[in-house]
Amino acid sequence: MHEMSIVQALLEQVAEEVDQAGQRGRVVSLHLVVGRLSGVHVDAIRFGFELLSPGSIAQGAALRIDQPPARCHCDRCGAAVEIAEIVSACPVCGHADIIIRGGQELLLQSIELEDEDQAGEASSSDGWIHENRGSKEDPEGQ
Repeated sequence: MHEMSIVQALLEQVAEEVDQAGQRGRVVSLHLVVGRLSGVHVDAIRFGFELLSPGSIAQGAALRIDQPPARCHCDRCGAAVEIAEIVSACPVCGHADIIIRGGQELLLQSIELEDEDQAGEASSSDGWIHENRGSKEDPEGQ
């Protein structure tokens, strides 16, 4: 299951981001974007996170995972159709002149930290360190 190595890399990235930002405080939540065509199983990511996060900087953190769909855009008929798996032809007209957009992301979107001065209060999470607005398909986040 390659998801375990993905979770290990995720935890290393979180530790690096927190260190580089010079922030202190407990990681409260992580927000991931895992596209539906990425080949990554979200349930296995959650399972791996439960196994590997204890003792790490993300111990006890909430894990939010968004799964954006992919869309097939056909140059011949102009259709833009949400797809659940890779296709080689337009689902509407059958033509092969298509572009698949989105659904392949694997991003650490954001890390939320608890404010160190208010570490005992559950509602004190207000420190955002890392927010990735772009993706491989759309580096400008548009």
